[in-house]
Order: sequence, then C-alpha cells, then structure tokens
Amino acid sequence: MGDYIIPSKYLLKHLINYEIIEPPKITSKTKEIGEKYSPEFVCTPFKYTLGTMIEALELGANTLIQFGGGCRYGYYHELQRQIINDLGYQCEVINLISGGKLINLKSLLKKFHIKKLKGLYYTFITIKMIKYMDKIDDYIRLNACYEKEVGSMKKIKEQMLKAFSETKGYFDLIKKYYYFKRKLKKVPKVNKEVMKIGLIGELYTLMEPMANYHIEDELIKMGCRVKRFTNVTYLLFQKKKAVKKYLKNFFIKYRMGSDALDNIHHTKYLCEHDYDGIIHIKSSFCTPEVTAIPIIDKVAKEYNVPIIFFSMNLNTSETGIKTRLEAFYDMLEMRKKR
Repeated sequence: MGDYIIPSKYLLKHLINYEIIEPPKITSKTKEIGEKYSPEFVCTPFKYTLGTMIEALELGANTLIQFGGGCRYGYYHELQRQIINDLGYQCEVINLISGGKLINLKSLLKKFHIKKLKGLYYTFITIKMIKYMDKIDDYIRLNACYEKEVGSMKKIKEQMLKAFSETKGYFDLIKKYYYFKRKLKKVPKVNKEVMKIGLIGELYTLMEPMANYHIEDELIKMGCRVKRFTNVTYLLFQKKKAVKKYLKNFFIKYRMGSDALDNIHHTKYLCEHDYDGIIHIKSSFCTPEVTAIPIIDKVAKEYNVPIIFFSMNLNTSETGIKTRLEAFYDMLEMRKKR
C-alpha cells in the first residue's frame, strides 16, 4: 500500500530473526494473478492483495502477515487463506486487525519471541516514521504544483525514504526528517494560480498508486494543489475521534462502514474551504462507498462544487482515466474563468 512497506519492513527487521521478504511492487502480473483466483464480485483490494500474497509465496515466504479493515475486508483473510491453501501453498496467514481493532498481539509477541521493551521501542520509531512520511506527503501534494522543475520534490522524497529505511534509532530518524524537510522547502518555486482539488474515497484505492492509476501524479503534472485526508496517521490515530465529531456535527446519525462517513464530511469540508473540484475514488463493489455516493453528490450540489466519481477495477483503462481527468480539469478551468 504505497510507501508503507518501508516502515513495515523496518519494524519487522528489528523485531524478529526471520528473513523478511518484500513483495514486488504491484504490476499487471499481480493484477492478473489476483483476478484469476478471486471471486468475481469481490472488491478490488481483495484481488490486489491476493495477487501480492501469491507473488510473495513464489519468492519463498511461508508466513504472511496482513492487516484487515473496518469493512468486509476485515474478514477476507479467511477467504484468502482458503484460496492459498487450495492452490497448494503451505503457509500461515496471520491477520492483525479485525473490525478496526488489533487482535492476537499477545500471541504474536510470544510466537516470534519479541521482548516487550524492544517491541515498544521499535514500534514507537515506526509510528514516528509513518507520521513523518505522511507529513512530507501532505507537503508535496500542496506544494509540488509550484515547482520550477517538475519532479524535484518527488526525487527528494525517494532519497528520504531510502534514508528512513536505514534509520539507526529515534534521534537519527528526527535528524533525517528535518534535513529532508528543509531540503523540500528550498526547492525553487514559481508563483502562479493553481487549481485546488480534493481527493476522497476508499482507503486502499486512495493510498496504493497502482490501484488509482497514479492519479495524484497526473493532477500534480496538470498543476493542481491536491488535498487528501486519508493516510495511515489518520486511520490509526485520528479517525475514531473524527467519526464521533462527524456524527455530532453533521446530519448523519449512524456509522456507514469503512470510509463512507469520513468522505461525506470531507466533501463538506472541501466545499466550505473553496476547493475548485472534488474527485471521489473507490474500488468496484465497495458497498460503503456506493451507499455514500448519493449523499456526497447531494452535498457537492448544495455547495455548487463540481465532483467526479471514479470506480476502479482491474480492467479500468489508464487512458480512459487520463481522458476523464483532463476533461474534468478543462471544465474547472472554464468555470473558473467564467
């Protein structure tokens, strides 16, 4: 899921005496494998992750650790385990999150002989690393449109991720973060008027670039200032508190599952903060988002803010996505001039 392989690998590398196999980046081959062995009407993240699991097993993995989710994906590990076993792979599948809560943590510490203090120390560093990565990503989304030389910030981010993966300890991580933060702020910029676009939708499709066909990069190339709320920092440390606030302050009384409630509130936020347009991204067959779409559309219409909906599956055409994006951008530009 995006760049989060780096903190995940860092944590496991320091906690357990096992070989850590990094799954290859998602490619068309991953998609083909996932599509081949998945039920037809299951949501797209299931297919991507199943394909990734099988590729990891082909590289020699015999234990798979995954995080479930707050929607039906929280139960998918059982189905994925069954599919993997039916294909003849001998492996153990450990799911750490179910219904949005950590499970089996005690048994996991015991299984891998992890000392509590050591576990706490490296977990603390990993959490800090994730927060720093998310802060840098937010900065790039909001400022990359002003770059004098396109791609400068992305190059610095790649250097930062490499440096983070080699972090020696807590203070070393802090030092590296501030070094790259200063470096990003020194990137030459041009003063120009830009389009402000808000990105909302289902968490996996938003955070995995291959699943959304690198939509953020395309928007930045067009010269858009991008706002995205969903990242791991939000999901782990802010979502629960935010959802309670949304239920109190908005016209929705009940939870709708997964990211549906968040996205309705984020639509309202973007409309009230003068964003030029909103892009909603979801995977095919994502039930909570299908439920939320009519409400999101209604909110956007009330504020007279244009919104476009993308439903991504493994057969979505990248050219089609780009064409629709360009048409949406042109419409926003004409609207702004008028």
